[in-house]
Amino acid sequence: MNTLSNLYPQFEILLVDDEIPFLRSTLLSFERHGFTNLVSCSQPENVPALMQNNQHSIGLILLDLTMPKVSGKDLLIWLNEEYPDVCVIILSGINQLETAVECVKLGAFDYFVKTSDPSEILEGLKRAIRTQELSIENQALRRKVLSNDLSTPEAFANFITADANMWSIFQYLESIATTRHPVLIMGESGAGKELIAQATHRLSQRSGQLITINVAGLDDNIFADTLFGHSKGAFTGADKDRSGLIEKANQGTLFLDEIGDLSASSQVKLLRLLQEGEYYPLGSDKPKRSQARIIVATHQNLEKRQSEGKFRKDLYYRLKIHMVSIPPLRDRVSDLPILIEHFIQQACKEMKIDTLQYDKSLAYQLADYPFPGNTRELKSLLFDAVSRSKDGVLNKSALQSLFVNENPLQQQEPTAVFPNSSKLPTLSALADQLVEEAMRRSNNNQSIASQMLGISQPALSKRLKNMKR
Repeated sequence: MNTLSNLYPQFEILLVDDEIPFLRSTLLSFERHGFTNLVSCSQPENVPALMQNNQHSIGLILLDLTMPKVSGKDLLIWLNEEYPDVCVIILSGINQLETAVECVKLGAFDYFVKTSDPSEILEGLKRAIRTQELSIENQALRRKVLSNDLSTPEAFANFITADANMWSIFQYLESIATTRHPVLIMGESGAGKELIAQATHRLSQRSGQLITINVAGLDDNIFADTLFGHSKGAFTGADKDRSGLIEKANQGTLFLDEIGDLSASSQVKLLRLLQEGEYYPLGSDKPKRSQARIIVATHQNLEKRQSEGKFRKDLYYRLKIHMVSIPPLRDRVSDLPILIEHFIQQACKEMKIDTLQYDKSLAYQLADYPFPGNTRELKSLLFDAVSRSKDGVLNKSALQSLFVNENPLQQQEPTAVFPNSSKLPTLSALADQLVEEAMRRSNNNQSIASQMLGISQPALSKRLKNMKR
């Protein structure tokens, strides 16, 4: 029995043809080529009932043109009106250009003559599946953006963030959760690329495991052997068959980190895997079909590398179907207060000491530091600071060199000078000026601005709302 994770595609393919022998042979041919989510119908008058049946999720139909009772043309017109999101391919015994053009005008995705080369029909089917998958994913993404909520927030439990851009990424990942297309994760070192891969795998609900490998520095032979495995006798010392990581990730996810460093010959092998869903173990002439979802990540600019001839253009465009770009920590300083709190508590727990007290202006002091190592660097710095601490107070000496902003609590209190001839501002007006200045200095970061003013963030937010009235 097929489970959701090994069905291909995720939606059902319906074959409609009154010629039962052709129907059976076509089903067998499709199954041999890895298509498992198939439904057949030899009575075209039953198609409306099948489409309305809640037990079916039909996304693609292969429709014979010439049938008794109900013609394929009539069904095509009805499907285009009632189910415009369903993709229809016409299969016909008639090789006439006028008929093909008419069917396309009526809404057909493609048109094939039954006597055509079977490989052409299979390629047409794959194109239709890819188009339909992208259409379904785009619809899911639009719904997700409009809802502005996360359906599975538990999948992102390892992320400590309140940044709007990060939440947009989470929504996007939910919308592409079940796709078989690869996902390209872009981001600087330490930004959380592996966390994104883990969340994507959890969201997919695939039955297999997540297998991770860093491909930087792997030559072509090691890359092929690691991913695809080898058969006995493939090379000296290969005394038995060995499965590759792609097979270990069966029904799961294979995460290839630092994909930008992949050699040219290895890029060709990866491209074939993505295009055909097949691979050859070293020393074998029998292809194996991959049931693993591919996620790749890099800190490099792949668009620049492909323009320089260092990364295949066709592989780049295949990978960027679904792309996530993680913003660096310096672009989401609003996360600094909660990350500092989290890492200090985590360090104290791991070192089995009581939670340390620390200056709440620490986030403000670090706000202008660029954090080239991103969240990973911040974690290391704070763990080091906790290990140096005594008397229940965080030792900030190791962080001192990173402070671009001075501690506002240690600054000399500013003295307001009002000429005798000028009118004194009211307390309310002066408070508004202080709030505006704090927001300016903190780049409109309410969390940091509230620390500068010595008030809570909710209080600052309320005051800002009152100022806009």
